[in-house]
Amino acid sequence: MIKRPIILASSSPRRQYLMKEAGFIFQVEKPDVDESFPDTMPVEGVARYLALKKAEKFRLRIQQEIVVTADTVVILENTILNKPADRPEAISMLERLSGKTHRVITGVCILSAEKEDPFDDMTEVTFKNLSRKEIEFYVDQYQPYDKAGAYGAQDFIGMIAIEKINGSYFNVMGLPIHKVYTQLINW
Repeated sequence: MIKRPIILASSSPRRQYLMKEAGFIFQVEKPDVDESFPDTMPVEGVARYLALKKAEKFRLRIQQEIVVTADTVVILENTILNKPADRPEAISMLERLSGKTHRVITGVCILSAEKEDPFDDMTEVTFKNLSRKEIEFYVDQYQPYDKAGAYGAQDFIGMIAIEKINGSYFNVMGLPIHKVYTQLINW
């Protein structure tokens, strides 16, 4: 499919799974990047900004490789819900998401020595009302501390809580693989 080496600059098992299932052969490297962003930046631009920031770490050293970076944010009422630091924060995030619609935006940057292609995808996700017992069970069993918004769509909480999705399910998992595939095969 693609003759050039691909570097997936992500330690996310979900992104690795999606790339593999889409037929890509790649090497994984985790970019060491400060994931801060300007306070004045609109929340809709943060994911793409962070994906570009991760890609910059590879710019000077790539030759034939194609680098794929991504970052996912969960936005509720114009506030970004990052990865929770601990159990209380994870429970609090899920209580806030309960019974509401939020947005998931994944920013992606595909970078080679010749060009740079940043893009993003947005999905609206509606959660049912969750009980405290369901939330605590999920947090204790799945420990979602590596997930924006404290949940994975493919986990227990996604299975029981997501009532409606408007957009790509795979974007909610952390990578809009349909867009990544289209971009990479035309690279």
